[in-house]
Amino acid sequence: MTQTAETVVPPVLSLVVPMFNESGNLDKLFARLSQVMAEIDVSYEIVCVDDGSRDDSVALALAHRDRDPRIKVVELSRNFGKELALTAGLRHTAGQAVVMIDADLQHPPEVIKDMLDKWREGFEMVIAVRRDREQESAVKRMAAKLFYDLFGRVSEVRLPQGAGDFRLLDRKVVNVLNNMPEHARFMKGLYAWVGFRQISIPFDVAERAHGETKFNLFRLYRLAIDGITSFTSLPLKVWTFMGMLVASFALLYGFVFIVKTLILGIDVPGYPSLIVAITFFSGVQLISLGVIGEYLGRVFSEVKNRPLYVVREAHGCAEDVDKRRG
Repeated sequence: MTQTAETVVPPVLSLVVPMFNESGNLDKLFARLSQVMAEIDVSYEIVCVDDGSRDDSVALALAHRDRDPRIKVVELSRNFGKELALTAGLRHTAGQAVVMIDADLQHPPEVIKDMLDKWREGFEMVIAVRRDREQESAVKRMAAKLFYDLFGRVSEVRLPQGAGDFRLLDRKVVNVLNNMPEHARFMKGLYAWVGFRQISIPFDVAERAHGETKFNLFRLYRLAIDGITSFTSLPLKVWTFMGMLVASFALLYGFVFIVKTLILGIDVPGYPSLIVAITFFSGVQLISLGVIGEYLGRVFSEVKNRPLYVVREAHGCAEDVDKRRG
């Protein structure tokens, strides 16, 4: 059951913390956030969104809430993924500005002060950009660079190299994002698409306080596919071009056969060329069907019109924006 906000005056700042099996990090996280926010001295709330954790993350967050009612907890009914956990967090905030920060302390809370300074200067989105990715494997660094380069070339929007979800959003930006109903939510792309006055500030990624990252290469691959197919139709156009190219190649190849057989009288063996042609065209068709299937799958998800996520229970949060609209 969603409760109304406990304070009449909305806080200046809302912190959104997505959680998935983060019980080993929460004590340190809340201690660091409390220390940093005491130095900043603004009214704030912390909205923790549990994305179907199987450990004691919810119980621990609620225990901290008992001691500090500024901590709010949103329990999702299952694991919906980080993108939708962030969406749920944004929709349960009340602050004039919202900062999204990971629970593992790789996003240093001390950067929040610099974000607020830029926000007060008039910027509506302050993006924390990592200085380097040295803590990641060479494969992951190379894959990330390839994705950012590819996305920048094929999409209508640009993602700053090293930008993630760690950023400050003005309430105007949050309201626009909350009113976007699409299901395939590649948040980094949505941040870039909405525009507004943006500025980047560098930060150094800290070591993970406890546990291991939940993002393996397969999940990052799926996220990259979601990002590309959500923001460009170029892959479909590429296969239109490929179809024309292959058809032209087939006509040219057929012309060569006619010349060799009818004009030059050369006996051309059929089996090798036939097998090569069948294999090649079958591969092209399967790949093109896969690309079309990705887009059709997204259309299928949208037309079902299911809710983006299901809230099991919300403790002390601002009412979900969907219910406020109703």
